[in-house]
Amino acid sequence: MTVDSSSPVFDNTKITVIYVLGGPGAGKGTQCSRLVSDFNFCHLSAGDLLRAEQNREGSQYGELIRTCIREGTIVPMEVTIKLLENAMKAALENPPQGDGWSEGRGRFLIDGFPRKMDQALKFDETVCLSSLVLFYSTTEEVMLERLLERGKTSGREDDNVESIKKRFRTYKADTMPVIEHYAAQSKVAEIDSSASIDEVYQKSTQVVKTLFKAKETTA
Repeated sequence: MTVDSSSPVFDNTKITVIYVLGGPGAGKGTQCSRLVSDFNFCHLSAGDLLRAEQNREGSQYGELIRTCIREGTIVPMEVTIKLLENAMKAALENPPQGDGWSEGRGRFLIDGFPRKMDQALKFDETVCLSSLVLFYSTTEEVMLERLLERGKTSGREDDNVESIKKRFRTYKADTMPVIEHYAAQSKVAEIDSSASIDEVYQKSTQVVKTLFKAKETTA
């Protein structure tokens, strides 16, 4: 970790951050759970961290987060970035055993973040420079069908048609420019997630293996 406050908290030569992006229902969580198992990642879902924080007793952000989730709008970036930074620090203090976690090293999949351009720039500048974006792309029809199916059992208040359509609009307006920004830096691996889970996962593993191989050669 660096001491200089103008530098990111974490050194990106030791800490690998992969952003996992895609529309609501694109299959991000499913792929992340398998990547965690095979590559020893710490999986941080921005949405899960926010949902946990909104229910945490005494949270100063709880009511604000609840309102944003209900309205399908984006939580202020300072809140999300601080929650992610704290979660990364906690993982590095008690690292998992195995590949990628010795001598201050760590591997993070950050799921559903950054969702806006200012979040992307702020996280890269202040927390850790990202290595790659895994972008799962599919049609709105596929995503809607998946989310409505999930809504039958998820208990999530935003898994309904009205909230989902708001989330699609927000995603298109705010998150696609983030993907374009990283694509211009050759840091995006786009994977069509309309295919079967296994087919999508096979492509995901190839992308991750290629990244780790490249990092090893430059280490």
